[in-house]
Amino acid sequence: MPVRAGRGRLFASSLRDYPHAMADVSKLVEARLRSAFGEPDARASVTFLGTERIEVLRFLEADAAGEGGIVRYATLGMSAAPMTDPAAVLADPELGPRAELLLSVRLGAAETDQVLRPLAVLAASPQVEGVVVAPGASLDVGEPLWPGAQFTSVLVAEPGGLVEDLELEAPLDPVRFLPLLPMTANEAAWKRARGAAALEERWLRHGTDLRDPLRGGVPLTD
Repeated sequence: MPVRAGRGRLFASSLRDYPHAMADVSKLVEARLRSAFGEPDARASVTFLGTERIEVLRFLEADAAGEGGIVRYATLGMSAAPMTDPAAVLADPELGPRAELLLSVRLGAAETDQVLRPLAVLAASPQVEGVVVAPGASLDVGEPLWPGAQFTSVLVAEPGGLVEDLELEAPLDPVRFLPLLPMTANEAAWKRARGAAALEERWLRHGTDLRDPLRGGVPLTD
């Protein structure tokens, strides 16, 4: 599912009528991220035409095994508005699933900070194209996620393992924190043909280190 710049969606009421609600959601999301990962050591923001600002926060985590460490990137701002059915002409500004994106990679092996803009593009896709990002989906940015990477797309994994869902006041849906698993072109094609579960089973069978920013593709023919 390639993500491209677009004109955005029509809302039943403009999201700009809810600036305080949007800001409150983002504050709660950032607090949840800080409680899970600690203080971010860096952050960047990107604004696309016709969308609200998307931030990407970077968190560093020491590796208990002494193998370098993990850097985690988390979007902030995607969940300020709900994702809605792309077939709907009018989108409810309050009701619908909400999510933020998480990416974890090993520190120092590649220039992974270059992923900040691709992550922001993916996080803006619900506003730009009406995409509903959910577990099992594949998202394509059309270029390497960072220099030297074989990945141009990601698999959206199940939430809950790294950051618990953030409950919001009714009638708002909770915010889910969705991990992203980078895929090579061949892996993405395998996933399209066989499904997400088949690819994840193959990764598991071969002991694939999905946090290795320079890994090759998993064998797909055995």
